[in-house]
Amino acid sequence: MTTRLSQVVAVEKTRKTEAYGALTAAHHEVQKSPLLTGISRTYRPRDEEGEQLPAEATRVQLRADDAINRALAGLMPFYDVTATKDWANCSARADIRIGDQVLLAQVPVTYLLFLEKQLQSLHTFVDKLPVLDPSEQWQWDEQAGVWRTAAYETVRSKKVPRNHVKAPATDKHPAQVDVYFEDVPVGTWTTVKFSGALPATRRQELLGRLQVVRDAVKYAREEANSAEATNQRPGATLLNYLFAA
Repeated sequence: MTTRLSQVVAVEKTRKTEAYGALTAAHHEVQKSPLLTGISRTYRPRDEEGEQLPAEATRVQLRADDAINRALAGLMPFYDVTATKDWANCSARADIRIGDQVLLAQVPVTYLLFLEKQLQSLHTFVDKLPVLDPSEQWQWDEQAGVWRTAAYETVRSKKVPRNHVKAPATDKHPAQVDVYFEDVPVGTWTTVKFSGALPATRRQELLGRLQVVRDAVKYAREEANSAEATNQRPGATLLNYLFAA
C-alpha cells in the first residue's frame, strides 16, 4: 500500500504524541506497587470457641504484561509511520528551478528542508545589511574600494573678545566697557565622507533574489513530498523481539 509522503509527514506528529502518551502512562502505572499487588488471607481460631474473623482479599489490578502491551500498541504506529517517512525520504527528490533554469537537480527532500531554514537566516542577515545614507551623493572610489562623497567645505570660526565702550572715561570715572565675543573665521575644513555600506538598490536586489530562491525551494519541497511512500511495518518486528516472552 502506498500513500503520499506529505500525508505521512502530516500524521507523524500525532502518532508521536500518542506513542509518548501510551509509554508515559504505562511507565506511571507500573510504578504504583499497590496496583500490582494482591493478597488472600483466611483466619482459623485455635479452638471452636474462638472468635471468627472474615477472610481478607485484595486482587491484582494491574499486570506488567498488560502495561507493556498497551505501551507497544501506542509505539508501533509511531515506529511504522516514521519508518515510512524515512524510507520515502531516501527517494523523494525534486529539482530547484528558477524559471527554465535548473539551479540544483534532484535534491533530497531532507536537504530542501535544510535549505528553507538556511534561506530564512540569510534573509534576516541581508535585510539588516547597512545601506548608504540617502541624504548624501555617493560615488565609488576605485582606489579605496569604498563609497565616497564629493568634498565640501565648512568654515572654522573662533570666538574673539571685543570691547564695547558704554561710557568713555572722564577725569572722575573710568570708562565703562562691556566685553563680548565675536565669531571670526579662522580657517576652512574640507570634508569627504566614506562608507562601506551598500546602495539601497543592491540590498533590494539581494532580497529579491533570495525570495525567488526561497519560493523555488518551497515548490521543490512540495513536489518531493508528493512522491509515493510505501508503508513500512518494522515496529512489530522490533518491539516484539525486545519484549518476547
